[in-house]
Amino acid sequence: MVPVDGLVLTMAQCLIALGSNLGDRQDQLKSAVAVLVSDADLHVKAVSYLYETAPVGGPDNQGAYLNGAAVIETELQAATVLTRLHEIEALHERKRLVRWGARTLDLDLLTYDNQISQDELLELPHPRMHVRRFVMVPVCDIAPHLRHPKLGLTMQEILSGIPVESGDLRLFEADWTNFNEGKNRQ
Repeated sequence: MVPVDGLVLTMAQCLIALGSNLGDRQDQLKSAVAVLVSDADLHVKAVSYLYETAPVGGPDNQGAYLNGAAVIETELQAATVLTRLHEIEALHERKRLVRWGARTLDLDLLTYDNQISQDELLELPHPRMHVRRFVMVPVCDIAPHLRHPKLGLTMQEILSGIPVESGDLRLFEADWTNFNEGKNRQ
């Protein structure tokens, strides 16, 4: 809780998935984290390692993705957080032409506290996060004990139930951003 002018505002904890498979993927992701850190309304608490992953779904012949995750805290509403994420994607020339197509930057709001939403513009928690190893591995770097709002399982319990497929994911870089320097992972 944060007091502001006599009001008490509650900070919401959010999980954000980070991904890129066009251009300088690592630079796009570093830049996105820098924008998140510079936003006074989004307080970045942790950033995962970076993983190279095979593309899932979408058109054939896509390049490999780099994927990561971040934990943020904010007083903003979930829909406003999603809007900010879309604005950051637009800064990085994200084009939404083909569903699950290649992209310079993909920022997904995975969870917003324990909020559950079936809204067509904002489904929470993210409807496919619990079946995607490329999402759950980086999430477990930074929030393994966080519980999924619908399933009630910890992120680590969810990850342990996802089958490992040969070549689906590999550690790309542990220290890809200087955000975590001097900080302990959760």
